[in-house]
Amino acid sequence: MKKNFRPENELLFLALGGSGEIGMNVNLYGCDGKWLMVDLGMTFSGNEYPGVDLVFADLEFIEERAKDLTGIVLTHAHEDHIGAVPYFAADLDVPLYATPFTAELVKRKLQEAGLFGQVKLHIIDDFEQFQVGPFGIRYIPLAHSIAEGNALMLETPYGQVFHTGDWKLDEDPIIGEPTTEEELTEMGDDGILALVCDSTNVFNPKPSGSEGAVYQGLLDEVSRHDGKRVLVTTFASNVARLQTLGDIAKETGRRICVAGRSLDRIIEVSQANGYLTDFPSPVDFDTAMRLPRGEIMIVATGGQGEPRAALSRVADGNHPIELVRGDVVLFSSRQIPGNEIPIGKIQNKLADRGIEMVTDRQSMIHVSGHPGRPELEALYGWLRPEILIPVHGEIRHMREQVRVGQAAGIAHNIFQKNGDIVRLAPGKPAKLAEVHSGRLVLDGDLIVPADGDSVVMRRRLAHNGLVIVALSPSLQPTIEAYGLPLDEDYDDYLAEAKADIVKAIKGIKGSARKDMGQILEAARLSARRATVRWSGKKPQVKVLMIGD
Repeated sequence: MKKNFRPENELLFLALGGSGEIGMNVNLYGCDGKWLMVDLGMTFSGNEYPGVDLVFADLEFIEERAKDLTGIVLTHAHEDHIGAVPYFAADLDVPLYATPFTAELVKRKLQEAGLFGQVKLHIIDDFEQFQVGPFGIRYIPLAHSIAEGNALMLETPYGQVFHTGDWKLDEDPIIGEPTTEEELTEMGDDGILALVCDSTNVFNPKPSGSEGAVYQGLLDEVSRHDGKRVLVTTFASNVARLQTLGDIAKETGRRICVAGRSLDRIIEVSQANGYLTDFPSPVDFDTAMRLPRGEIMIVATGGQGEPRAALSRVADGNHPIELVRGDVVLFSSRQIPGNEIPIGKIQNKLADRGIEMVTDRQSMIHVSGHPGRPELEALYGWLRPEILIPVHGEIRHMREQVRVGQAAGIAHNIFQKNGDIVRLAPGKPAKLAEVHSGRLVLDGDLIVPADGDSVVMRRRLAHNGLVIVALSPSLQPTIEAYGLPLDEDYDDYLAEAKADIVKAIKGIKGSARKDMGQILEAARLSARRATVRWSGKKPQVKVLMIGD
């Protein structure tokens, strides 16, 4: 590797996102002077970045080397793997590669952004090898909680890399035909240099479970609530779960109603690509509400507590779909870490209205799309890689998978995180360098650093409030305060703060009394001290001079 980090006669790996958090996956492979990107995802901000919804990996490293980037290969269509495509792909100016289902969802994203035609999108509709620069690439179908989940087999002059993407083992996946144990073993027989592997569920001591088993669990629950209106919330992208729900609706004599634009989109794209072909025709909201309660099943978005999604609006009573005491909501999805509070709020609203709820903790109505420890160990045994590189996890997940790999006898188990360049070959695998990695956020219409001034200041304002002081030409202050816990004491606080400012300005000595900078700073400090004294808060204080 040269000093400018251009790969020489070697094979390198570098994660810019997804190795240190679950989400915003961006991985790079370097070989013979060229780079290949695998996935270009995003994540949601939660409460970490006030006023921000979307978070991206900082691509500065590869943007500076865009002339050496050969393409972007997408493993599957979850947002944490494709969500950043419309924001960065045009500037990177390289082709995208995806299987048909993923490609259709990416195409729609590009169209919505006005970029379709500016970004070349190659649809790979078979499992034959295709070439991108020095990389021979082959899609390897694996089970996951979306249609066309794939691993990648990367063939290079230095050995083969098996990049798992998101995966699980499932003998009854409902949708798709995953690669078999025998086929994976044959790949291992051919020699696998490195396994770059999903770490999400490494702490789960049990297998993730089969989608087929969820069918029976959901059928039992829906049947148990005969005569009641049943709403099922699940991840919109889980095509197999939608197939299951469609089949259960038919078996239990219920019509189906779909609530959520993302569900409408997934059903449309699925059917255009040969999935959900026998999914029952949904009825509209009005028809659903007119049907007898035991003859309708609603499938809705919002199981993660999203405030604008269908379930939240149903819980608030401002959606055309209505639930009443005795109706049932089935949460056929896992609770994503960080969403506990918004999910709890919705569940409390439903409970307060006497609506019954069932989650995956009470009944077999959901399984994860990521491998538990036994599945990881099985894959190690079939592929027998020389090197294991855990990705797709927080630090604790990836550290744990290193330990699992060591216990399984893998020779080289490499812990890395975003920004670490690892040489896989030739020679002993090792970390070579650390390069810039970080986070960007979509703030309004602009993409800015996650630790930039605007976000940092917004966080400070949210925590401690704002005080604005306006000084007249005679240096008499007017004060407005926002976000301070001073309701009944506000007028007394203002009077004391004004007096403190006047006193501080009068206390300036000598020639400094003509220095406007000194005057403004004296006013700022005295206003802040008064606010701390009255409220315990340390607000941002802005002092302005106003004219006559």
